Amino acid sequence: MAKIRVGRVSEQIKKELSGIIQMELKDPRIGFITVTGVETTSDLSQAKIYLSVLGSDEQKEATLKALASATGFLRSELGKRMKLRHTPVLLFKFDSSIEYGSRIESVLDELNKGNGAK
Repeated sequence: MAKIRVGRVSEQIKKELSGIIQMELKDPRIGFITVTGVETTSDLSQAKIYLSVLGSDEQKEATLKALASATGFLRSELGKRMKLRHTPVLLFKFDSSIEYGSRIESVLDELNKGNGAK
């Protein structure tokens, strides 16, 4: 039963953080961010937030630094929107699965073009 609650809380954190980052965070260092997933510990003390960021490596690092400096604001807003006894500590990580998938897709397209030309 506890795993179901943790899953629901993780999805709600994902939804709320996406809205807060897009609508209320006014840092120019933050580029185009997509929150791809949230992993929450079973006691809801920590939440790993997986992000996909469009842009170069320098823009990704600047975005991560901006989010690290805005962690207090994000936690307080999350605490206001969700009715939890303790707001989890937020840890931001990059999710490279979207980039990896687009790379595989481009390689497959090149292979298909090579086969169609023969």
